[in-house]
Amino acid sequence: MSLEKDISQKTFRNDYQKGIINLIYTYNWMNEKMKSVFDKEGITGQQYNILRILRGAGKPISTLQIRERMLDKMSDTSRIVDRLVLKELAQKNTCKNDKRLVDVSITLKGKKLLEKIDRYENDMDAIFGNLSAAEAKTLNTLLDKIRHPA
Repeated sequence: MSLEKDISQKTFRNDYQKGIINLIYTYNWMNEKMKSVFDKEGITGQQYNILRILRGAGKPISTLQIRERMLDKMSDTSRIVDRLVLKELAQKNTCKNDKRLVDVSITLKGKKLLEKIDRYENDMDAIFGNLSAAEAKTLNTLLDKIRHPA
């Protein structure tokens, strides 16, 4: 099915406009698919992103370090971390080196939740089922090129 049929639009001003609209439409479409997985587990995509960052760090890190690694740079990292703490998926402790800072780490409960969600990875990968490995690589190259023009 084409973008034109999906959004009931006959024409676009040019292929650049169609590309931008296609990226936005596809982002929203994929976001809804991912949201259904996270909704089952009672977390948001941002919370999932932070939990993965914490698990990958392997040691406590600051909210500033989390923000630098986040996909959504506009998010309120501290507020999202506080919600994870309330759900007992993360914990905050005073930084040993600087008492003004707070270190954040993932809890055992948070790790178990990620292990559960990891089982859905094949389902998430299936979103790209129509693409060959070479096409997926090309897509990644093109998306990187859009964000980082030469």
